[in-house]
Amino acid sequence: MDTSDNDENSLLELDNDEESDGEELESLSDESMGEDKPDDEDDDPSEDERENEAEIQRLEEQLSINAFDYNCHVDLIKLLRQEGKLHRLRKARLKMSELFPLTEELWLDWLKDEIGLAENEPDRERVYELFEKAVKDYLCPDIWLEYAQYSIGGMGSSGGIEKVRRTFDRALTEVGLHVLKGAALWEAYREFEIAIMSSLQLAPGQIASREQQELQDAQLERIRSLFTRQLSVPLMDMEATYVEYSEWAEEDVPKMVSESYKKALKKMELLKSYEDTLLLAEAPKLTEYQTYIDFELKEGDPARVQIIFERALVENCLVPDLWEKYTTYLDRQLKLKDLVISCHERAVRNCPWTMTLWKNYLLALERHSLEHSVIASTFERSLNAGFIQATDYVEIWQIHLDYLRRRVDFSKESSKELDELRAAFSRSLDYLKDIEDRFSGSGDMSCTVMQIWARIEALHCKNMPKARELWENIMMKGNAKFANMWVEYYNMERCYGDALHCRKVLHRAVQSTSDYPEHVCEVLLTFERVEGSLEEWDAAVQKTESKLSRVTEQRARAAEKEANQAQFQRGKTEEWRRPKGGDRTTLKKSNKSKHIAEKRKADPDDDFEASETSRKRHRGNWASGGAGGDSAAAKFGQEPHDKDQESNAGAARRKQQQALSQATKINPEDRDDDCSVFVSNLAFTLANPEDQLRTVFQSCGGLKEVRPIFSGRGTFRGYCYVQFEDPIAVAEALKMDRQELEGRPMFVSPCIDKKKNQDFKAFKFSDSMEKQKIFISGLSYSCTQQQLEELCQPHGTIKAVRLVTNRSGKPKGLAYVEFADESQASQAVLKLDGTSFQDYTISVAISNPPKRKPEGGSGNLFRAMPPPQIQGGRGRGRTQLALLPRSLHRQLVPEAKAGNGTAAKEPGGPPQNKPMSNADFAQLLRNK
Repeated sequence: MDTSDNDENSLLELDNDEESDGEELESLSDESMGEDKPDDEDDDPSEDERENEAEIQRLEEQLSINAFDYNCHVDLIKLLRQEGKLHRLRKARLKMSELFPLTEELWLDWLKDEIGLAENEPDRERVYELFEKAVKDYLCPDIWLEYAQYSIGGMGSSGGIEKVRRTFDRALTEVGLHVLKGAALWEAYREFEIAIMSSLQLAPGQIASREQQELQDAQLERIRSLFTRQLSVPLMDMEATYVEYSEWAEEDVPKMVSESYKKALKKMELLKSYEDTLLLAEAPKLTEYQTYIDFELKEGDPARVQIIFERALVENCLVPDLWEKYTTYLDRQLKLKDLVISCHERAVRNCPWTMTLWKNYLLALERHSLEHSVIASTFERSLNAGFIQATDYVEIWQIHLDYLRRRVDFSKESSKELDELRAAFSRSLDYLKDIEDRFSGSGDMSCTVMQIWARIEALHCKNMPKARELWENIMMKGNAKFANMWVEYYNMERCYGDALHCRKVLHRAVQSTSDYPEHVCEVLLTFERVEGSLEEWDAAVQKTESKLSRVTEQRARAAEKEANQAQFQRGKTEEWRRPKGGDRTTLKKSNKSKHIAEKRKADPDDDFEASETSRKRHRGNWASGGAGGDSAAAKFGQEPHDKDQESNAGAARRKQQQALSQATKINPEDRDDDCSVFVSNLAFTLANPEDQLRTVFQSCGGLKEVRPIFSGRGTFRGYCYVQFEDPIAVAEALKMDRQELEGRPMFVSPCIDKKKNQDFKAFKFSDSMEKQKIFISGLSYSCTQQQLEELCQPHGTIKAVRLVTNRSGKPKGLAYVEFADESQASQAVLKLDGTSFQDYTISVAISNPPKRKPEGGSGNLFRAMPPPQIQGGRGRGRTQLALLPRSLHRQLVPEAKAGNGTAAKEPGGPPQNKPMSNADFAQLLRNK
C-alpha cells in the first residue's frame, strides 16, 4: 500500500522522544569515555576509578584463562558500562554473545546504549542487526516490543510503514500467544495502526477522493482485523480488549467475533490455574512449567506448545532435559527447518556439555539437508564442548561416522567421500585413544568404532584383508579373552569370508577365551558339523575336550583357593575376637568359673562343700598374720570382711546396675519417632550428656526429653535420643548434623525403626553420579573450607563445599564442591586436575561415589572389625624387640651362582638358604 509523504512525515513525531533520549545518552557517553578524549595531566583519576580499572584488568585476565566463566563476563560488562568505556564494552559484549546466549536484561542494556549512539543510517542498520541477534537467543516479549518501537522511529528511511508492519507481524507470530505479556504487543500494533488512521482523516469540510476513501476503508479493516485476531487468543485481561472493541466499532459485535471471544475466554479459564501457579512459585519453577507443558502437549496446539516451552526455557536455560524434550517435539511434530535448526543451535549454546543435544543437532542438520561444511564444522564444535564422560565422545564420533558413511556411493571403487570416511575412522581411533588416557582407561573398551569400520570394509568395500586387520587390532587390545568378541569376529567371517578363516578364528577362540569357553566350543563343533570333514571334526573334538578339561581344573583350583581364603578369614575373625596377651589368664579364669558353675548345678552338695572350703581359706588368709589380721585391714582403710555385709553390698550393686540398664532400654513402641532424632558419635567422656545436649538442641524447639544411653556399668555409650514437642523442631535439629561438641562432630539422624522401614536410607549424601559436583582428593589435612572455595571460585559459581572428615572430626584430605551447573564442574575438572595446591598434587573428577553396600551384608563383616595385627618373628608384633644379637643380623642378598648352577657359599659361612647349626653360630661369633 502506497502512502503520501505527508502521511509518513506526520508519523515521525512518534519518535521525537526516542531521538532526544538518544542524543542525551550519546553526549553523556562521549563525556564519560576517558579513552576517547585527550589525556589531561591536571585531571588525575580518582581512587574509585583506579580500583575499577584494576578490577577490570583482573577480570579480563581471568577471562583470558577461562573464557567460559559466565559470571566473570557479567561483572566485566557491568564495570565497563559504569565507567563508560564504550570500545571495550562493545568487545566484551560481543565476546560474551559468541559464547553464551544473553539474558533479556543484558540485551536491553546493550540495545539501549547502541540506540542512543546511532546517528546515521548505517548506525541504524547495525542496531537492526543487533535486534535480529537478540530475538534469536530467547523468547522475550519486551525485546520484540522495543524492536517494533524502534522500527517506528525509522519509518523515514527505507522500508517505511511496511517495514514496521512486518516487524509487528513477526513479533505477534513469536510472542503473540504469551498469556501474560502478549497483550502489550497487540495493543502497540493497534495504536500504531490507529495513529496511521488518524493521519488519513481529512480536515472538517473536505470531501475524500476515491483513493483517499479506499485508503481509509483499508485502514479500518486492518484495525478491525487486529481486534478480531487478538480476541481469539486467550490473554490476560482480554475482557478489557472486548470492551474497547465494542466502543471502537460503535455497533454490535459481529457474532463470529463474539463466539471466537467466548471460546478464547473459556480457554483462558483453563490456563488461569497454571498461570496462577507460576506466579506464586519460586524461580526457576521447573516443576510448574513441566506440568504446564504436559497440559499443552495433551491439548495438541503446536503454537501454544512452542510458546510454553520457550517461556520455560527463559528461566531454565541450563536444564538439558528440557531442551531435549523441546527439540524432540520440534523434530517429530513441526519439522520446520528454520525453527528446528535454530532451536538446536540454542540448545547446544546453553548446555554445550550435553552430548545428547549435540547428537540430535547433527542428526537434524543431516535430516534437513544442510551443507556438508556446516555439518562438519558443527561436529568439530562438539568435540570441544567438554563432555563429562569418555563414552560421550565415543557416541558423538559414531554419529559423525554414520553420517559420512551415508554420503558414500559404494558402487564406485573409490571416491572422495570414501577416502574421507576412512580418514575419519583413522582419526577417530587416535582421538579416542587420547580420550582413554585422559579418562583413565574408560572409553570405547569394546572397540565398537573399529568393529563398525571392519563391517563396512567387509560388506560395502569387499576388502576382507582390511577387515581382518582391524579385528586383529581389536583382539590385541585385551578383547581376546571374551567369547562374545570372537563370536562377532566369526560372524563377520561367516557372512563375508570363507570357511578356512572361520575355522581359524574359532580354533583361536577356543584357545584364548577365558570367560565362556563352553560357548565358543559349542560354536566350533556346530560349524564342523555343517562344514567340516571327519578329520576336522576329530581335531575340533580333541581341542574342545582339552580346553574344557583345563577349564574344569582351573575352576576347581580357584574354588579350593576361595574356600581356603574364606576359612582363613573365619580363623582371623575368631582370632580377633579371642582375647590376646594378658587377657589369656582372664580367659582361663573365666573358663574355670564356668566349669565350677556347671559342676555346682550338677551337684548342690559339692557346691556347699566348696563354699565352706572357700570360707575357711578366706579366714585363714586374714588369720595368717595372727593378731595382725585386723591391723592389716585397717592399714589399707578397709574393715574386716563380713560375710553378710559383702553379700548385701554385692546384691545392692547388681540391683543398681540392673535398674540403670533397664532405664536406658528404649522401647520403639514408647518412642515418638516423628518428634525424635538419634544423636550418635558423641564422646564417651561427656560429664553430663543430658544437660549438654539439652543446651545444644534447645534452640530447635520445645524439648520433651533427652535420653542418653548408658552401659550396664553406668558409663555413657556415646549416643542418645532427643524427643521434641513438635515435629517441626526435628527438621531444625537435623540441620545440626556434624556440628562439633567438645571437639567431636555429632551425627544427627532421623529416629527410624529399621525393622519397620527396611528401605530407609540413613546415608544422607547421594551415591550416584552428580555432574554438577566435583570430588577432590589429595588435599592437605590442614586445608580449610575457605581455602578450598578460593581455589574453585575462578571456575564457576559455588553452591556448597563439604570437607570429608572421620568420626573424630579430623579431615581426610577429601572434599566435594558443588557448582551451579554441569559446565562449570566440567571446566573445573579440566583446569584443576593434577595441579598443585598447598604443596600437594590434587586429583579432581566428577563426583561418582561407589554404591554403598546394604547393611547386614557380608561386605560389612570384615570392614567393621579391627585389622589383623601384623606379626613378626615367632608370632610377635613388629614393635616388640628382637632378642637376636645384632651381630647375627644379615641383609638379604641374591644367591650367588656357582659355575655349575648351584648356590655358592660365602667365605667362612654356611651355604645360603640352609638352616644354621650351633657350630655355624659359633663360627660366626668367632669371625666377629
